[in-house]
Amino acid sequence: MGCFGFLKATMVLFNGIIFLAGVAILGVGIWVKVDSGSVLNLLQNIQGAPGQLGQLLNVGYLLIAVGAVLLILGFLGCCGAVRESRCMLLLFFVIILIVFIAEVAGAIVLLVFKPVAEKLINQVGTEAVKSIRKEYGDNNDLTGLWNTTMTSLKCCGFYNYTDFIDSPFLNRTGYYPFQCCSSAPCTAGNTDVEGCFPVLKKLVEDNAVIIIAVALGIAALEVAAMIVSMTLYCHIGSKRD
Repeated sequence: MGCFGFLKATMVLFNGIIFLAGVAILGVGIWVKVDSGSVLNLLQNIQGAPGQLGQLLNVGYLLIAVGAVLLILGFLGCCGAVRESRCMLLLFFVIILIVFIAEVAGAIVLLVFKPVAEKLINQVGTEAVKSIRKEYGDNNDLTGLWNTTMTSLKCCGFYNYTDFIDSPFLNRTGYYPFQCCSSAPCTAGNTDVEGCFPVLKKLVEDNAVIIIAVALGIAALEVAAMIVSMTLYCHIGSKRD
């Protein structure tokens, strides 16, 4: 097997795995959203599972989005290599390049333009608090997403429990979400849980080395995928000339 054959086989194998992963993730996401009753029953039958586990149903949209992207990438890379389609390989390269540029831009903003990043985070926080005070307790998707986040990270609101002041949930029940307190009843004088942003910030700082290593690994895979796809693209072009 020559160099071209090895690169082609590698491209097919790698993207075949990505395609199958995309199909699996997309299938689970669609199942979660379409047949939520069966999923909920399955979760509730897990011995020792917390009651809040049912909130995982709200990640269905995320699974569908991630699965669809992986499926498209895997299809373009795998089929493009098998059929030696320059169009598919070029489209595969462009999508990976866009993702890579977005990641690099995000890293630059975080590392070089820290004040800009902090301002952006504050804007996100302001909008998050607005949505909580307007829809938490009325909008099932938003409520479920926040419940899942708070339960997973053991946090309360974006900044703290005050984010829920004037929310439909607090106005209707007179209590804050149970995640905001380590003991019931969850009232303003009993809230003792940090906000999700401070918790997440501390989590990132504590695991900075691991996060950087994973990010560099993903970046290396993306660069390798772009190099291989362009190599095949150029080689196929030279064969046809």
